Amino acid sequence: MNEFSRILGIDPGDKRLGIAISDPTKTIASPMMVLDHISREEDAQKIIKIAEENKVSLIVIGQAINWDGGISPQGEKSTRLADLIRNKGTIPVELWDEYGSTEAARLSRQQMDLPRNKRKGHHDDIAAVIILQSYLDARSDLEES
Repeated sequence: MNEFSRILGIDPGDKRLGIAISDPTKTIASPMMVLDHISREEDAQKIIKIAEENKVSLIVIGQAINWDGGISPQGEKSTRLADLIRNKGTIPVELWDEYGSTEAARLSRQQMDLPRNKRKGHHDDIAAVIILQSYLDARSDLEES
């Protein structure tokens, strides 16, 4: 098995960045960590370092797409982060529609029957898992057809 077989998923936000990672078979996404947003430059450097340390072959960054298919202002921020990572690192970067990932993360916590006080806080790492799992599932569907 290729040692560079994992994929890193990023849910970029204004305050935090959720990070998820795939298993070596690129089938299952798991939460990894949440980073506090400092600046695009510092965020890119941290993401590159995490990717290199975990020997990932691809970085997938969630990008907000409007209902009409256009890129939202938040999606433009994702594009700039992806461009910076591409320019500073060597690992390929793809943008992936993150539509509904934060809401899905919030709902998943409710469905786990967590007490209300444990549902509070950020959902960034779970949102990153949802983005990455969506990418992995779509990729798997393409490979099967």
